[in-house]
Amino acid sequence: MERQEPVDPLDRIDEIIELVQESRSVPMSRTNFMFDRNEMVERLDELRSELPSELRKAAAVLEERDRIIEAGRREADRIISEGETEHARLVSVNEITVSAEHEGARIIAEARTEAQRLREEVDDYVDTALANFEQFLTRALASIERGRDKMHALREIGNFQGEDSERPLPF
Repeated sequence: MERQEPVDPLDRIDEIIELVQESRSVPMSRTNFMFDRNEMVERLDELRSELPSELRKAAAVLEERDRIIEAGRREADRIISEGETEHARLVSVNEITVSAEHEGARIIAEARTEAQRLREEVDDYVDTALANFEQFLTRALASIERGRDKMHALREIGNFQGEDSERPLPF
């Protein structure tokens, strides 16, 4: 049995749009069309089943962000701790007390600057990843909404024609 590659939900939406675009037009109408309802429902069900994987990917991005932030915090704490340890060691030596205070303060300032830089890099990375995912979801939701609107319009056409098939169309 051949295993299928997972399909990107945006590709699935494109397939549905293509199916709608290639459907035959309703006679005497430029905007209404006919399609195989079962095929459309099947494709929409497939799309629905694929979206949770995208949501899991988003959760993984958030988990990765938390891991990176925590690693950055640990590294910053380690750097600060090393700086404070070095500062304390240098201060304990009488001959270089003044020099040690300055060096310790510099190391701590560097550590804090580096920690802040790491935090900002992590925040930028996470913000970019979330913005990309937000764009994906926005496009997916817009495509789904268009598909549903078209499906509802088709359903209304079907109901209109089904009420009195003997009566001519009003145009």
